[in-house]
Order: sequence, then structure tokens, then C-alpha cells
Amino acid sequence: METHDIVVIGGGQMGLSLGYYLLRTGADFLILDAEDGPGGAWRHGWDSLRLFSPAGYSSLPGWLMPPPQHAGYPTRDDVLAYLARYEERYQFPLRRPVRISTIERVENHLELVTDQGRIAAHKIVSASGTWSKPNIPDIPGRGLFAGKQVHSAHYVRPEDYAGQTVLVVGGGNSGAQIMAEVAPVARALWVTTHDPLFLPDDVDGRVLFERAVARMKAGPGDEPVGGIGDIVMVPPVKEARARGDLGSVRPFERMTATGVVWPDGSEMAVDVVIWCTGFRPALEHLRLLGVVEADGRVMMNGQQSIKEPRLWLAGYGDWCGPGSATLMGAARTARDLAAKLVNELP
Repeated sequence: METHDIVVIGGGQMGLSLGYYLLRTGADFLILDAEDGPGGAWRHGWDSLRLFSPAGYSSLPGWLMPPPQHAGYPTRDDVLAYLARYEERYQFPLRRPVRISTIERVENHLELVTDQGRIAAHKIVSASGTWSKPNIPDIPGRGLFAGKQVHSAHYVRPEDYAGQTVLVVGGGNSGAQIMAEVAPVARALWVTTHDPLFLPDDVDGRVLFERAVARMKAGPGDEPVGGIGDIVMVPPVKEARARGDLGSVRPFERMTATGVVWPDGSEMAVDVVIWCTGFRPALEHLRLLGVVEADGRVMMNGQQSIKEPRLWLAGYGDWCGPGSATLMGAARTARDLAAKLVNELP
């Protein structure tokens, strides 16, 4: 059977960052990726998606992202091109597309059951991300709604909703950006649990990441204001604010076949609901190990599973390392994790 000291599940930004540091140590490792090409979750971002910070601050280890050939921060396509060239630059031991159904304990190692056979590993890093596990709240009547429902994971462009009545649900950055571009072409209403928190115009992803790190290190009652989920005033959002398109209303109570019912009992006909309600960790491949808790997470000491010490996790959110689900945070998490993995090898 094919055997490696370390197998990394996921060839997105975290998998590549880990690959960079593991390659430098000479470790025996393999990266398995379920996608058909480079880019990880960035392959599925909507057409107009942009980063919150400059290219140089949104880079993987070893090679800075080249500045874009256009004004403003890098686009989704810029990121995809960078990640593809990053793979070419370092020639990682990476295999795709490989889909993993489960992981089993077998004597002194773990075995990955894949659509291309079994692979044994002494240590596994799960870095499968969250894109494939979109979260949609269990709203009463949601299954009755006869209109279109789409999660931000599958949103592509505003023209698809031109002339329709659209509810954009969710008060984070994806909700703000999608609302900003849908509002000019549709009858759009932004639904949020509370008034959205907009950051100052001069705050970008660099500040957000540092705040996320500070929050993780802060003691009780000493948390900094602002965080990775606060809304960054990228140009499209600024333009929407100037148009008056960023007002929001509180959530509806239930859905019907034709629309929604508001708390005051009034009904509204709706064509489309766009759910910008976040993601959950994609951890179905770990279920057989018995490490996934009721909340969908894994109990960990740092990045190491407590219930299965040969398993490590990275890139699912701050619980796997400050800002670890971001381009800029992946490198920091990967540097420390790679060192721990190699130090624990026999």
C-alpha cells in the first residue's frame, strides 16, 4: 500500500502553505485535493469577488503575490492565477482530483479511503476548508418556498437576478458585497440579525487579521473591537452606501410558497433568497474516527486532535489558528504546524 509520513487533505491556500514548509524540511508528504484544478475554494468565488488587502499582504509563504495589473486590490481571478503559478513554482507532491470518503484507524497508522484506492499515513492534516459545507438556517417553511434559493457559495453574478424581488440574508462581508451589486438591478432587500457593523473606510484586511490575532490572545474582558467578520468598505460597498442601498431590516419569521412573513404578520412576495449565512467545516471524512463533536468541530490542543493525536486540522477558522481561513493567516498557521508535524515523526 502507498504510505507517507504526512498526508495533507486539501490543495487550497492552507494545503499549499503547509506544502511549502514541509518541502523545506525534506519530509515525506503528499497533498490530496478534490478539485479539478488549482485554487481551492477560490475556484468557486463569485465573478466580482475582491480581496480586502493588497497583494503583498495576501500571499503564501516564500513568494509574494504579484501586484495586479489593474487599480484596486486583487480579484478572484488574480488569486487563482497566483495559486496556480505557486504550485508550478514549488512542484509539490500533489494529486488531484482525489476524493476521500473516510479515514480508518489501522494498527500503527491511519488509512485514507479514496476513490483511487487506500493510502496509509502516519499523520494526517485535514485542510478541506468550508466551501463545500454552506450553512443555511433552518427557517420554518423554507422547504415550502417555490422561488429560487442560492447560497453565496454558488452565487455568480448580479445579472442573474435582474428585475426580480431578492432578499439578501446575512450581515457579513459577503452579504454586503452581494447586496451592493444586486441592488442596482433588482428589487433587493438586505436582511440582517442586527445593524451591520461597517469598519472605517481606511481599514482593510491587514487590520482585520491583526485584530483576529489580538482577539485570540486577549484575556477575558480585554478583547479588541472589530474582527475578521466586520464589513470592509471596499469600493463597491462604498458606492452602495452612497446610493443608499445598505439599509437593512430584521429577519422574517417564516417562509411560505411565495415569499416570507415578517414579525408583524405582514407577507411579502419574493422571487429569490440569497443566503449569505456562512459555512461549516467540511469534516464528513472524519466521522468514522469519532472526533467530530455535536457542534461540527473537533476538540483540539492547538491544531492537534485530542481524541486522535495522529490527526491535525488547519484552515477552518480561528479555532484552528488565528485567521487561518484567510490567505494571510494560512502562512502563519502552516509555519508552526509544519514544524510540529516533523518534530513528532519517528
